[in-house]
Parts: sequence; structure tokens; C-alpha cells
Amino acid sequence: MYTVQAREQMIEQQVRAWDVLDARVLETLRKVPREEFVSAQHRFLAFADVEIPLPCGQHMLRPSVVGRLLQALALGGNERVLEVGTGSGFVTACLRACSASVRSLEIFPELAQLARLNIAALALRDVEVLTQDATQIDSETLYDAIAITASLPVPDERFQRQLAVGGRLFVVVGEPPVMEARLIRRISEDAWGTESLFETVIDPLVHATRPQGFVF
Repeated sequence: MYTVQAREQMIEQQVRAWDVLDARVLETLRKVPREEFVSAQHRFLAFADVEIPLPCGQHMLRPSVVGRLLQALALGGNERVLEVGTGSGFVTACLRACSASVRSLEIFPELAQLARLNIAALALRDVEVLTQDATQIDSETLYDAIAITASLPVPDERFQRQLAVGGRLFVVVGEPPVMEARLIRRISEDAWGTESLFETVIDPLVHATRPQGFVF
């Protein structure tokens, strides 16, 4: 009973309060058991709007950010999704609940294996977790939606070029203390549109391109 109440409080007081009003997104957060993706020592934080520590110095996204991410992608259930940064697999599971299939890339083998175990425990199908450096992506595969759960110090067009026409990319760009969450849409074969969503700060993507320093 406590878990049910705590989850509902998270949804109503943290996620919905941050302008996440899409009923399907809120229902996804009710159905995917966030507490099962958190280590035993941090279980008391499962429904708090904080970044929860993971192995390898990484963190789970705050529930409010996950809600905004899912709402921005506006998944209808038939999409092929790419996730960059699997973590413990919570966002992966949420993406799968809203789409047809998910391929997720995680650079840390320990985290990739943890996510596989968490996803298997929920008997989720059509979810593939690969141990791979996303910055080394060299694929002609196109996706209907891409979610990058780590920040990019500067924009990287390689990711938006993997969108199918009409596809959406969620990405956080910038460096502390201010980063900007953006939604990028592929309008045509050679055109993209960008929408600014909100400001936040999340872990940087390992090996992401960084701004060039000043040259004197």
C-alpha cells in the first residue's frame, strides 16, 4: 500500500506538477515499477524527484525529467526507438511501454547487464540492450524516436541523422550550470526543426564532443 501511495504522490506532485499532462505518460509511470530499477540501498529514494546513484558514477533521471522526455517524444505505440544511455533500464522500460521496440546503448558493461536483468524480470519483449559507445555509432538504421538520457556539451548531428522523416529526438545540450532539453524533429530528408523544452542538468554522455577551448 505504501508503494502505491508513494508512486501516486510522485506522479501527481512531481511529474504532473511539472506540466506532464499526457494521460498515457502518467499511466506508463504507474505501470512501470520504478522501485525495481533502484538498488536496495537507495530504495527509499525510488519515488523522490532526485537523481538516484547508479554504478559507474551514473545516475537515474529524476521522475519529472522522465515524464517530460516521454511526453515530448509523443510515442503512439508503433515506433522503433533508440535509447542512448540505458542506466538501470527504467527509461528503457518506459519507452517500451509506449512503443513497438527499443534498442538501447550503454557504454558501461556493468550497467548494461544490470538493465538486462531488470528488463528480463519484467518479461519485456522487443527490448535490446547493447554494450556500445554511442559516439561511435555508424549505422544506416533509422528510428522513429531517439532518447538520449545523458547530456551533450555541444549538439551532435549524428544522432538527428538517424531519425526517420517525422521522427523525434529528445536531447539535453549544454554544460553546468545550465543545460537545455530540446526536441528535434526530422521534417524531410535534409531538414530538421528544433524546439526548446526546459532547463535541467544531467550527467554528460561519455566521450561526447566538447566545446573547443579559446585560442590566443
